Amino acid sequence: MSIGEVGELLRRSTVHIRTASRGRPSAGSGVIWDGDGTIVTNAHVVGKGTHLVELWDGRSLPAEVLARDNQRDLAKLKLATAGDPAAKFRTSPVKPGELAIAVGNPLGFTGALTTGVVHSVGPFEGFGRRPWVQASIRLAPGNSGGPLADAAGQIVGINTMIASGGIALAVPSPAVEDFVRNGVRPRLGVAVREVRLKQGGGVGLLIMNIDQGSPAERASLFTGDLLLGTRESAFQTAFDLADTITEAPGRIRLRFLRGDRAREREVMISLGGPFAWEAA
Repeated sequence: MSIGEVGELLRRSTVHIRTASRGRPSAGSGVIWDGDGTIVTNAHVVGKGTHLVELWDGRSLPAEVLARDNQRDLAKLKLATAGDPAAKFRTSPVKPGELAIAVGNPLGFTGALTTGVVHSVGPFEGFGRRPWVQASIRLAPGNSGGPLADAAGQIVGINTMIASGGIALAVPSPAVEDFVRNGVRPRLGVAVREVRLKQGGGVGLLIMNIDQGSPAERASLFTGDLLLGTRESAFQTAFDLADTITEAPGRIRLRFLRGDRAREREVMISLGGPFAWEAA
């Protein structure tokens, strides 16, 4: 197939998602996962409020959020309709040098197509230990949640962000499939902001909010506590905290500052719910 034909197939399984809320409305892209009306997108695309999904043929339908994983920045929505063309997700690993094709709705342009090359697959500096599909491809606001595909039109990742150097980062398809089939990862139940430490030049994660009934609340962590790391290693970014939670066998031991006093606290982690961060 030509790139034009691949792009047309991708457009049929790519949707435009709009969220209406009392705050700032948000918009982005999404991918039709199956013929039952399941949509996958980025969690940051789906804000609080009502969600409207525009399909390739112009229909606009309401959607319900079924699951949301802020750690992996993925969300699953459900349409009331069925039978729309689902995307094909690639199961074999994508390799550096392969053609990358992105379709989305950047800056309000519906179904825009861009091409590039897969740069690498693996962790990206400053974004924790999780793997990303990294591509040299031009994206813009509105591409988030849309497909990154290979030359055959099989989706290799969900476009998420632009990192330093203009490299596009996409959540790999295996992680998307794991989320759709198995749900969200363990949670701590906090929103944090990265701050620079005065001593040593390191990074701390300032707790901005704690969810009611969350593992963080049960462990008596407080808003204003500054998370430094675990007993084994220091945090460099909020992604390190997310990776630690994901990899932990049910509990983690956190080091943190409360005022000028260093403390440690063991936290039992649980499944579901939000974990969010703000970059300073």
